[in-house]
Amino acid sequence: MSYQALYRVWRPQKFNDLIGQGIITKTLKNALITNQISHAYLFAGPRGTGKTSAAKIFAKAINCPNQQDGEPCNDCFICKSITEGNLNDVIEIDAASNNGVEEIRNIRDKAKYAPTESKYKVYIIDEVHMLSTGAFNALLKTLEEPPEHVIFILATTEPQKIPATIISRVQRFDFKRIKASDILNRMEYILNEKHLSYDDKALKLIAKSAEGGMRDALSILDQALSFGMDKVTYENALEVTGSVDKKLINQYLNQVVADDVKSALLSVRELVENGKDANRFIEDILDYCQNILLYKQVPEMLKSIELDILDNNFEDTAKSINSDMLYKMIIELNNVQNQMRFSSHPDIYLEVLTVKLASIGQTKHLSSDNSQSDESINDLLSKIKHLQQEIDRLKANKSKQVSTSKVISEDNQVTEKSNKINTKPAKFKVNLNDVYSVLDNATRKDLNNLNDAWTELLQSLDVTQRAVMHVAKPVAASPEGSVIAFEYAFLCQRANSDSSLLDALENGLDRIVGYVPKMIFVPKDEWPKIRSNYIKQNKSNQSEMIKDNQPAETQSTLVDKAAKMFGKDILNIKED
Repeated sequence: MSYQALYRVWRPQKFNDLIGQGIITKTLKNALITNQISHAYLFAGPRGTGKTSAAKIFAKAINCPNQQDGEPCNDCFICKSITEGNLNDVIEIDAASNNGVEEIRNIRDKAKYAPTESKYKVYIIDEVHMLSTGAFNALLKTLEEPPEHVIFILATTEPQKIPATIISRVQRFDFKRIKASDILNRMEYILNEKHLSYDDKALKLIAKSAEGGMRDALSILDQALSFGMDKVTYENALEVTGSVDKKLINQYLNQVVADDVKSALLSVRELVENGKDANRFIEDILDYCQNILLYKQVPEMLKSIELDILDNNFEDTAKSINSDMLYKMIIELNNVQNQMRFSSHPDIYLEVLTVKLASIGQTKHLSSDNSQSDESINDLLSKIKHLQQEIDRLKANKSKQVSTSKVISEDNQVTEKSNKINTKPAKFKVNLNDVYSVLDNATRKDLNNLNDAWTELLQSLDVTQRAVMHVAKPVAASPEGSVIAFEYAFLCQRANSDSSLLDALENGLDRIVGYVPKMIFVPKDEWPKIRSNYIKQNKSNQSEMIKDNQPAETQSTLVDKAAKMFGKDILNIKED
């Protein structure tokens, strides 16, 4: 059998195997024990924190016939099939590549059918934030009225991109970044089970580099094992992660603080020549500076979250740098980091950074030497500056009293002129051919159906879209199309050019009335004229047909047609 990555082999198979998510696992287990199961869940959190694993464990536990204390047995046919990905009733979908309306409609249609082998049909939709607006609208109907045998588990790394209408219909669980100490314990357990040798310092470095993701940690560990021939050493971990040894970072900081630019530049040159990543180097320095600041404020907290940083060198460096200097250094590090993203020569930026950091250290030394002698001078200068500001303020108040009336008069003149500017927008052009094609087959019944669904349709839109469509209403409808009249022409034009709004309207109609009539927008003040011209055109066509001795519609036929389109209640028939 081919080699499998560590994160696949050691993927959690029970809730108790999930690391760092105790509250979530306890809640899900209790829901299974008490049979208080929701129809939809949202698992949100950073990558590699156990969202998909938790979804699969939940799918197994809810269908396992031998479930005990909310945990699956992992021995029955159902559990083994889900673990191997062979059970037809547990469907995993990647929303990044299946994000269209048709894919979600397909899910909606298939969800109606009962499961074939298990008690519940479970849909696990990964990276659900990648769905289009139309796809979310299609999913919404199923979440509103789900079949009893279906459970949806949505997983995402970006919950802020999911519509509020979806979030309000699911139970949300926020997965947290896993602590470095928990990641370290898990890696030690795996390596001990595999009987592989390792360096404690190397595992601590990998745990820190993973940034709270268990999958990332196991992937880095896999690389380190391959690089070191099944042995994890500190040097190998440094090579694989691209990190810089803490001793070198400490040495570099001491050099720039002491204004030893030459030595600091030689240290940078050595790092670059050894193939270290410049961006990673700056990240490591930032992390080191942050730890110094934290150590100065709450040393006990740093000891609890850091694994190997608190040695004598770190403590000596922390004492030699004051907080004000650290703030300035962090600002420079951030600035250079942003500039390096667009450069193909990062080593130049590192050298410039080194000179700037050293200049901060030099300024700090100078200021500390002269701080006592300058203190009284600075205090006196501050008082003089305050008195000068008071004098300027009094002068300004006196001049304002003289010129207030003049300023008000000038402002009024400017306002009157600005009000006279012609801001009339470009006139919206109606496509009469599309309107007339709707009117050719329009019926009062179709218009009534659309009006009945209009309020619900507006409620399905977001706040911005609802504000645009709030001043619009259907005025004619056929099985294939509809005419929507807007109170204001500029909103009519805006709606006509908003593709996301049109998509939301069509998906909403499909969900509510079961079909999607094409929408043609017209300004309300133009609608009576359009309707009148259409009737006159039909009458003119009738006259032409009579001249050519062709069968034509009688007056009663035209009246019936108008009544069919608009309803008898609005007709006013006049004899010629």
